[in-house]
Amino acid sequence: MTRPDNASQNPELPAAAHPQGKYEAQQKQRLNYMPWLYWSLKPKLKAWAQAWQAQWQAYLTDMETVHIEGEVFISPEAQLFAEPGRAIHIRDGSFIGANAVLHGPIDIGRKVGINHHCQIDGGKKGIVIGDECRIAAYCSLIAFNHRYDMAMPISEQGINSKGITLGKDIWLGTHTAVVDGVTIGDKAVVGMRSVVTKDIAANTVAAGNPAKSIKQRP
Repeated sequence: MTRPDNASQNPELPAAAHPQGKYEAQQKQRLNYMPWLYWSLKPKLKAWAQAWQAQWQAYLTDMETVHIEGEVFISPEAQLFAEPGRAIHIRDGSFIGANAVLHGPIDIGRKVGINHHCQIDGGKKGIVIGDECRIAAYCSLIAFNHRYDMAMPISEQGINSKGITLGKDIWLGTHTAVVDGVTIGDKAVVGMRSVVTKDIAANTVAAGNPAKSIKQRP
């Protein structure tokens, strides 16, 4: 299947179904970087955007092991890699912004927001992201670590992978990093530029490097 042109990923539609001529490219970029706006588009623009997304998502599911349930938005400027055995599941109401890089296995729940420039790699054990999580721009979730015994070069030692689990209704602030083996409980909030090296309990507000509990959500 031919990859759609990244500058104009929309099928041929009547002119009335497109945004006004000169605004089309800018409207695409707005959605690429602010994908939550997709669900508030006016009917004429929504029809155009749905056709654009249908073409792009058909390409993704044909080329990679990507499974989509319901209506989602995936920026054509995002990179999704999901070879057999490392599937990516994306459920209704979720979005993935521009320049995000996802490598399965990853299981994404309903109404999850993954913003631009996030890096999410499931390693061998995978990443689970619960319903209604919000992952701000430039976050990293990496579900593996290189081994580093002194007896041989790191490049020859392979990796360990335990997996990462995010519960429901979690907010990760911009530039947050989550390391392999971590579980973050439901309704937790993690402040920007934090590094999460240990589990965070449900309803906790945490921040810092390494991230520590600050308070409980009211």
